[in-house]
Amino acid sequence: MMYFRGCVAREKLDKISKSTEEILKHAGIDYKIIEDESCCGSFLLRTGFLQDAEEVMQKTLDKIKDEKILTSCAGCYRTFKKDYREIMGVELDVIHTSQFFNELIEDGKIELEPLSEKVTYHDPCHLGRHMEEYDAPREILNKTTELVEMERNRENARCCGAGAGVKSAYPEITEEIAKMRVKDAGDAEIIVTTCPFCILNLSSINSTKIMDISEIILKALKK
Repeated sequence: MMYFRGCVAREKLDKISKSTEEILKHAGIDYKIIEDESCCGSFLLRTGFLQDAEEVMQKTLDKIKDEKILTSCAGCYRTFKKDYREIMGVELDVIHTSQFFNELIEDGKIELEPLSEKVTYHDPCHLGRHMEEYDAPREILNKTTELVEMERNRENARCCGAGAGVKSAYPEITEEIAKMRVKDAGDAEIIVTTCPFCILNLSSINSTKIMDISEIILKALKK
């Protein structure tokens, strides 16, 4: 298995990649990483740089095409699963960390202890509406936390505000949307999500604690 960390988890939020690798080691999973890992191409695709995206995608494809790919990023997952098929004509074997870790829990390869914090879950656009994965993260959280749903959840979830280049082009709009999404969380002590980009943006307003699903699992992991 190849663990594709993704740009944000690799460069800005390495606690996600470190948590993921620690869980993989705990479960005895044989995996490898790409030391000179490049971008999956998602950001270029979402912002309209199609030719540049294809060039980046081809370089990455040469390194991953024969691997089973695990990724932390909802954007990477959607890109590998859908865009590489539609644009590059290849069917990649890819799974998101929330899906894979849920399988490990169900197979008894990792065990979780209960956590006392009240949490809520933010559905990233790329994992939720784009790829219709709503259940795996919630199944994990229900095994270890008190999960309280936001009123706007699943296909009706509010975007974190940062997608499709909005954070770069319109930072003030992004901040306002992030504030609204954090307000949606009510009195939850932790907002858990499955997209590093969402974490980066929601954390920027310095309010409720935001965590990746891997961090929650590591916190609850029965040693």
